[in-house]
Amino acid sequence: MYRLAPLCLFAFSTAMAAPVAAPPDPGIDALMQAYDGQVPGASVLVLKDGQPAFRRSYGLAAVEDRTAVTPASNFRLASVSKQFTAAAILLLAEDGALSIDDPLKKWLPSLPAVADTITLRQLLSHTSGLLDYEDLMNPADTRQVHDIDVLQLLEKENRTYFTPGSDYRYSNSGYALLALVVGKASGSDFASFLRQRIFLPLGMNNTYAHQDGVDDVPNRVYGYSEIDGRWQRTDQSTTSAVLGDGGIYSSIDDLAKWDAALYDERLLRRSSLQLAFSPATKTNEPDVPHYGFGWRINGDALWHSGESIGFRNVIVRYPKQKLTVIVLTNRNAPEPYALAINIARRWLDAAQ
Repeated sequence: MYRLAPLCLFAFSTAMAAPVAAPPDPGIDALMQAYDGQVPGASVLVLKDGQPAFRRSYGLAAVEDRTAVTPASNFRLASVSKQFTAAAILLLAEDGALSIDDPLKKWLPSLPAVADTITLRQLLSHTSGLLDYEDLMNPADTRQVHDIDVLQLLEKENRTYFTPGSDYRYSNSGYALLALVVGKASGSDFASFLRQRIFLPLGMNNTYAHQDGVDDVPNRVYGYSEIDGRWQRTDQSTTSAVLGDGGIYSSIDDLAKWDAALYDERLLRRSSLQLAFSPATKTNEPDVPHYGFGWRINGDALWHSGESIGFRNVIVRYPKQKLTVIVLTNRNAPEPYALAINIARRWLDAAQ
């Protein structure tokens, strides 16, 4: 039996209330100038001590009809979604429905023998060695793949990049399989589990693991790429329907509620949060000395980026300083990590 978060926790959470209007910041506006106007845009949120210190949107959510981006606009998070997939596994571990050290094949027995020693912990920390499903897809097949299709692709491959647990390699395949495990262990489906156990309890009412034909994303933002000097809609690719590795849509206003929940036990026990935020493996990626469960770890910073066709996003958290910067954009470039760090420095430098 899972536990319900006490309603009193939400009554006292400023992040759950209507977002406070934050004062303008000409310095941040200057950094965001390229996103302003009649172009694909961005939403920026800075949270300091649980309050919005800066909250503003720029540019267009849909270039064709000039719909403006607002703080309620829902962007495809891409790999920023992975922290929610990890949280779902940790919730089920708290329920006693699974263990993070379960063999993967306990839940997905159709995988080949090479997966015999792979554990859920290795999927969470990108140490499974599973092949990238994108490399196994038929380029001539233009149909969208789903999480179950990822499993079917991997069922045919009795090989891994390395012995499971011996190395690190970022794996979208692993997180797609984790979504299937959430479905198996919960008796639900991944999107419904997230909505019922994470999004709705936290008041993230407009956040969805989006399934075409199943739900409608309110205030939806569409992705664009600059091609031959023009912005062209590039909102979906053949991998955009895979949920576990990147299929969540959310806004800066809803992500403020998620950020608040990472400071206390309204959703996950402190021990589970510690697992997510602790180094599980070393990496050779820039600014990522370690990876936890759905989070990159760089000193005091916890962060994750998300890149998919037409979207580039990042969340950077400094829990000790109670500072979070979120930048969501609906264009193919540039990656906004450096931008978020520059924004964060305005508060980090002021505190020194």
